[in-house]
Amino acid sequence: MTRVQTEYQLWLNDPAVDAETKKELLAIREDEKEIEDRFYKDLEFGTGGLRGVIGAGTNRINVYTVGRASQGLAQYVNSTGVQSPSIVLAYDSRHMSPEFALEAALVFAGNGVKAYLFKTLHATPQLSFAVRYLGATAGVVVTASHNPPEYNGYKVYGADGGQLVPQFAEQVIAEVQSIDSFDKVKKLSQEEAETQGLLTWLGEDVDQAYIKAVTAISQNPDVIKEISDDFRVIFTPLHGAGNVPVRAVLQTLGFGQVRVVAEQELPDAQFSTVKSPNPEEREAFTLAIAQAKEWDADIIIGTDPDADRMGAVVKDQNGEYFVLTGNQSGAIIVNYLLSSLKERGTLPANGVVVKTIVTSEMGAVIADHYGIPTLNTLTGFKYIGEKMTQFEQTGEHTFLFGYEESYGYLAGDYARDKDAVIAAMLIAEAAAYYKKQGKTLYEVLQELYESFGYFLEKLESRTLKGKDGVEQIGRMVEAWRTNPPTEIAGTPVTAMEDYAKGVNGLPLENVLKFKLEDGSWFCLRPSGTEPKIKFYFAVKGSSGAEAAEQLDRIIQNVLSRVDG
Repeated sequence: MTRVQTEYQLWLNDPAVDAETKKELLAIREDEKEIEDRFYKDLEFGTGGLRGVIGAGTNRINVYTVGRASQGLAQYVNSTGVQSPSIVLAYDSRHMSPEFALEAALVFAGNGVKAYLFKTLHATPQLSFAVRYLGATAGVVVTASHNPPEYNGYKVYGADGGQLVPQFAEQVIAEVQSIDSFDKVKKLSQEEAETQGLLTWLGEDVDQAYIKAVTAISQNPDVIKEISDDFRVIFTPLHGAGNVPVRAVLQTLGFGQVRVVAEQELPDAQFSTVKSPNPEEREAFTLAIAQAKEWDADIIIGTDPDADRMGAVVKDQNGEYFVLTGNQSGAIIVNYLLSSLKERGTLPANGVVVKTIVTSEMGAVIADHYGIPTLNTLTGFKYIGEKMTQFEQTGEHTFLFGYEESYGYLAGDYARDKDAVIAAMLIAEAAAYYKKQGKTLYEVLQELYESFGYFLEKLESRTLKGKDGVEQIGRMVEAWRTNPPTEIAGTPVTAMEDYAKGVNGLPLENVLKFKLEDGSWFCLRPSGTEPKIKFYFAVKGSSGAEAAEQLDRIIQNVLSRVDG
């Protein structure tokens, strides 16, 4: 028997596997391709934890794969020798999120690790905050971010509130891989866990402390109160966890005119009003834009299901609603934050901005204008969080702002992961601040382009599903690595940075970045959590038209090789 057939039969015969799961597996017994996809490998516990399609099988996320991951994490936590270890858990609005979170909590309890579990869905940044606030040993959030509805995931956080970086993740992975059968997973009942004090439900006190930490970073609260009645915000949580904390923060600061898109306000695991619950995509804002037009809103803000990503829509020069890219929102917030600190004379001499290698250089150029350096990390906010913790320990820098092109932002040091709640606060506050000066955020963006150059970026991706797709992506990257181009669209390639071999002391990662003679660049990055490869493109022109033409030329040339 093959591994696939063996694993399939083991699940069908295992007394630890419940009847409903076995029924699901029996229903596909004639579908060899489906069985192969579910069992050809174990769902990998990578540096970001688990992420996969919900369902029965070793290559799916379910109570058994979650239980195994939790057993491994509990063993790791206990191996560190920490006295009275504890783990905080949160979950979003996805299918099975509450069930997976409770399953993990009861496994932790079964291993003598105290579990703190939020009673209702909470945002990922609230989990990051709570780990630090409660002095916990680790944290887990059950979410698949903005993946399609059939997905869920399990992200692990360290004691600093940041996602585990590779050196620690590898130790957890080793523990997870040591669990070769489900009967090695120790678990208490909910009643036993509560009675023994190993399961504690979190309440309002943690939420209020989080709101206080976020609003403390407000730069111009007086302006908000002054302009509150004339400044209109449309907000959509896209059926996710951002609904309560974003509204609480805006209300606390005095934003008096905030309307929520009613059809997208409540949790909905199917995200039935959108093709994808992703604020990176204009389609996700269709309902919000229609409502904004009726109300003549100044800004639209959207957050993804676990509220760690924020997208914003503002009026352009024609009064039409324009969706800001992650890079554009980041540049606006960098400028607003640093200019406000400088204006008040509170810009720290050792301040720093941190961004990822695939994020636009525009924010770095703006930060430099204010005398603030920018550091680059690999893609993934865990690396920004790691830098924050280093600065906290060494005092070398004061962290001011961290961001990535994929709509993730953080200011302040209360958390160690991207936070759509503070991003929503800062972008709304910036819009109110500049409205008082008679400007829209779109006009502010144009001023920044005029001052610092027309930076333009675009992301393209290719999804190749299943085992064959993963292998095809691997071959694609290797082909670019072994046969790199010498020129793209007539412009010489001056360097290939192969992050798998190490660049500037950063951890190793399977990413290729090509730099062109005119300052443009593009990057190939396979996803670590789904069968997808991403292509990042960036140019800088002397005008918007020049930059757009340059960008289009490079994209066409690169993708013709990819798709050819």
